[in-house]
Amino acid sequence: MSRKHGGRRLRPEEEALWNKVADTTNPLKKSAASDKPIENLTPDPLKKIREPARPRDPISPFKLGERASRKAAGHVVSPSISEQVAGQPLQMDKKNFTRLKRGKLVPEARLDLHGMTLNMAHPMLNRFILDAHADGLRLVLVITGKGKDRDAGGPIPERVGVLRHQVPQWLHGGALRGAVLQVVEAHKKHGGGGAWYVYLRRRR
Repeated sequence: MSRKHGGRRLRPEEEALWNKVADTTNPLKKSAASDKPIENLTPDPLKKIREPARPRDPISPFKLGERASRKAAGHVVSPSISEQVAGQPLQMDKKNFTRLKRGKLVPEARLDLHGMTLNMAHPMLNRFILDAHADGLRLVLVITGKGKDRDAGGPIPERVGVLRHQVPQWLHGGALRGAVLQVVEAHKKHGGGGAWYVYLRRRR
């Protein structure tokens, strides 16, 4: 049988080659399933696949705070004003400092601020220290009192001994910085915790 290819008849050698290839092929077997339409296997994006829920492990009995540290952290307390002043670097002569701590040196002048408000005490302290320094004095005593444990009833708690805490800060800053060399808590014979020794610089 003569075959056509591309609008022309196959030559005898081409037809012989074609028949040789056709003899090596096996025809497909037609099954009943081949007559059925092919189902759409594309997954529906709106259809959610739910995985079976995993059984949860049972919760063991426990008590609140049982794993917390038993060691108390403690309170963070700032150093007292006495500790803060004592921690200042030593500026004066060590021998005189030792005598001063023992109450062996006598103050050349004193200022009593006990019972005053901060607004009253600050200008008086400035004038007293600057005058003493101008006069060439070396050691003066400033009395503040220890303060009373009382509450004025205001919304903000008041520190006990406000004046006692504030005076060392005034002495180390502002206009008094150039006049004051050392501040030391007074010996008991000169007022103890209710007073401060103020050792002044030499006048230039």
